Amino acid sequence: MTYATKLACPIQRTMAMIADKWKVIIIVNLDNRTMRFGELQRALEGITPKVLTRQLRDLEADGLVSRRVYAEIPPRVEYSLTPLGRELLPILGQLHDWATRNSAQLLARHEKKTERVPAA
Repeated sequence: MTYATKLACPIQRTMAMIADKWKVIIIVNLDNRTMRFGELQRALEGITPKVLTRQLRDLEADGLVSRRVYAEIPPRVEYSLTPLGRELLPILGQLHDWATRNSAQLLARHEKKTERVPAA
């Protein structure tokens, strides 16, 4: 049982499932295609193999990503979104659109806030 499933509020549970730094980016990258581990790692510049493995395991445990292992030598493993994971895509698209529309305003407010905070 993951931490997210222990939360009572559906919004809190959902945010806990996708809130890690890379999870939303992984979901978006799996949007229209199945990817192997190495492809995902190259698409996610800066992620370590250990972190990618952990994020994929969490997403799989939460039912958002499917992992398929092929009995080949060397073994081939592919990742894709489950139907539940696909349902998130329009919502993430709306979040992207909102962030794009409001990024200048949000950045200006953030910079103004950090100017008021004295350095430690």
